[in-house]
Amino acid sequence: MIIRHETGNYAVIVRSGGLADLPGLLAERHPRARPVVITDATVAAARPHPLPGAPCLTFPAGERHKVRKTWAMLTDQMLAEGFDRDTVVVGFGGGVTTDLAGFVAATYLRGVPWIAVPTSTLAMVDASVGGKTGVDTAAGKNLVGAFHQPSTVICDPDTLDTLPERNFREGLAEATKHAAVMDAGYGEWILAHADAIAARDTAALTQLVRRSVECKAAIVMEDERDSGRRAVLNAGHTVAHALELATEFTLSHGEAVGIGLVLETRVAEAMGICRHGAADQIARLLTALRLPVAVPAGIDRARCLAAMHVDKKNRGGVIHAALLASFGIMARDGEAWTQPFDVEKLQAFL
Repeated sequence: MIIRHETGNYAVIVRSGGLADLPGLLAERHPRARPVVITDATVAAARPHPLPGAPCLTFPAGERHKVRKTWAMLTDQMLAEGFDRDTVVVGFGGGVTTDLAGFVAATYLRGVPWIAVPTSTLAMVDASVGGKTGVDTAAGKNLVGAFHQPSTVICDPDTLDTLPERNFREGLAEATKHAAVMDAGYGEWILAHADAIAARDTAALTQLVRRSVECKAAIVMEDERDSGRRAVLNAGHTVAHALELATEFTLSHGEAVGIGLVLETRVAEAMGICRHGAADQIARLLTALRLPVAVPAGIDRARCLAAMHVDKKNRGGVIHAALLASFGIMARDGEAWTQPFDVEKLQAFL
């Protein structure tokens, strides 16, 4: 499929065996390219090099390493090795890798092209599409970054075969989010195919990734710079980012998003914004996909609540969240796609 943006367009290839297309696509779109692969140490050990002969820069795996220190290390290595304006960065890995590699590409020599090759469910259905790149800070997630669209995205479901079970499942929470914010029928399909998805059936995974990319693409093409409707893709994330920080990222992003979706929707129901039953519907989907739906025991609730005060969606010092009106439909506050969020009501569900 083709995703259009303000300076052009790029293809998202979703098919089994698609990784084999990478050398040809690189030669076609960047004939003078000097590619450099950026990946984490775990993916480098588990997967064959996607471009034999090309330099490969690695960093320690995990969200806690998606920080400015890692960005500086990678860009310093590229400078030391003399990469110039013909450089094409290839981000090969999960969502942390594509966020980080995209930010390296956005800032290296004031911007060089990049190709996203996601190898996790989370990155395929969400992180690699839309051009958001960046790193985390001590104050919060993704607070330093840039919009920098890839030149190509290759989603090959075959690369999910070595993914640990927990990492595989966390991406399914973002697919559930896509259904919850814009396509109730997609939610019904996920529920009907939950067993095939869990078994990593190639046909089911290909359809899952393709439909999620279609959902996200429809929104980001309408609002590339995140000034309007794109905010709906942050459903569940106000609570999720706070949960990640409060657990020091022992709760994965996808797990946190699933729990955040349930909790934010329960609050929206309590606020009279969302039709009752939507939170239960989300919880049923997540449970079928064997994802958590409740806050882990022993979480530092005060730290979680404090973290919500540092969020990109907040306005005028007031916490805001993207909330559902019903399953498959988002609520609006006038022209805004986020709502003031009743934190006091949230405390009843933490």
